Amino acid sequence: MAPSPPDGPWFDDEAGRLIRPYAVSNGRTRPSAALDLLTLVRADGPAPPGHLGPEHAQALALCDGPPVPVAEIAAQLRLPVAVTKILLSDLLDYGAVTAQAPAFQDNPTAHRSDLEATLDGLRRRL
Repeated sequence: MAPSPPDGPWFDDEAGRLIRPYAVSNGRTRPSAALDLLTLVRADGPAPPGHLGPEHAQALALCDGPPVPVAEIAAQLRLPVAVTKILLSDLLDYGAVTAQAPAFQDNPTAHRSDLEATLDGLRRRL
């Protein structure tokens, strides 16, 4: 996993992020692409234009390598998931990243059987 992005001058250990999330997303509240917490994102396209913000660049750097879930990107950026989804959808719109639904969404029956097996195992231990 890539290291956490540098906090820089816009992060305070006690106060947290000094720039409000709505400023990062330019006031937008909805992403242009359907992403969930487990959507896997990977940087494999051309670099986006230079006018995107530093958070876009940090998100893109986190996606450079194996696919990363949206939830992990949000945690590394220290941003709300909703804002992270907007940043990632911008990168998707520019073709800089690709997004892939988790494998279990293709086969919901397999997902259910995995959950039932986990539940059975937990019941045996308790």
